[in-house]
Amino acid sequence: MRVAVETVAQGAARAAVTGNTAQPGTGSVTPTGTGRVAEAAAGKSAAPAASCRAARPRADALRNRERIVSAARELFVEFGPDVALDDVARRAGVGNATLYRNFPDRAALTHEVVLAVTSRTTLRAEEAVAAESDPFAALSRFVHAAADERIGALCPMISGVFDKDHPDLLAERDRLEEAVAGLVSRAQSAGRLRTDIAVGDVLVALSQLTRPLPGIACQGIDRFTHRHLQLFLDGLETPARSELPGSAATLEDLRRS
Repeated sequence: MRVAVETVAQGAARAAVTGNTAQPGTGSVTPTGTGRVAEAAAGKSAAPAASCRAARPRADALRNRERIVSAARELFVEFGPDVALDDVARRAGVGNATLYRNFPDRAALTHEVVLAVTSRTTLRAEEAVAAESDPFAALSRFVHAAADERIGALCPMISGVFDKDHPDLLAERDRLEEAVAGLVSRAQSAGRLRTDIAVGDVLVALSQLTRPLPGIACQGIDRFTHRHLQLFLDGLETPARSELPGSAATLEDLRRS
């Protein structure tokens, strides 16, 4: 009898601590409402911690992905889209496994680089319009900003092994062309830009003047790029100092080529 009383007492003591209730005459315990609340509270407090732990790898993975795209953008400008992917991983400071986990093949990486450069260059055009009241100053600001975005990385993509008609790429291309066409049109309407050039002329000059000569490191050519771009811009201002051979390069001309 004494043992039975002690057993029930021990069960009651455990219930007071854990939120469980002893079942009379059995010595067993079952969860009470208080116990369930405590368990739920514990679960809620653990969830944010688990969420934080899970979010950290995602942030790291995002940073690695951005570093890979940035490195590929630089190397595509320097050496073209056929640069070794091992070199891209090395420039990004990640392992080959990390690169291939994000981009299973060259086409996937090329797609992302083109998308990123196009999107960022469009943003620079929109910023130029917002920042400059003078239409030609806006065009000049955009040209220099586009060079910093490595727009020359898009030039080799014309013959690249990736889906150039992907809906994402077409949408971004249309946004960029519309933004640059707006810059050109406003500058011409204001009488600040010669009328014998078109959007294609600006984009071709940008792609050519922002790519280093073979064998010259991209970091070494940067100090010349903006100098040569300014010479190009000076040649666009009115009054025109010469007659240009051929016809203006339109966007349709670029697509056909």
